[in-house]
Amino acid sequence: MRMTYDASVDAAYIYVIDHIGAGAVRETHPCEPGGGKGVFNLDFDESGRLLRIEVLGARSILPAEVLNKAEWPSTHGVLGDKR
Repeated sequence: MRMTYDASVDAAYIYVIDHIGAGAVRETHPCEPGGGKGVFNLDFDESGRLLRIEVLGARSILPAEVLNKAEWPSTHGVLGDKR
């Protein structure tokens, strides 16, 4: 499992599998926690297996220490360093 974080859109992505191929996500189920803070989108494959959790509004939902450990989006194969 791994997690990435894109500060430009305040979104974290928790990957249950290493690679999600094009078209692998067949269903997305949004979940909104109470208090109006952010949204979770659960992505499933055609067999109903969870592939990824997208966390929108990540700064308001996830602890800072979790976001600080996340990978940042890559630019030409190199992790960005905007921290």
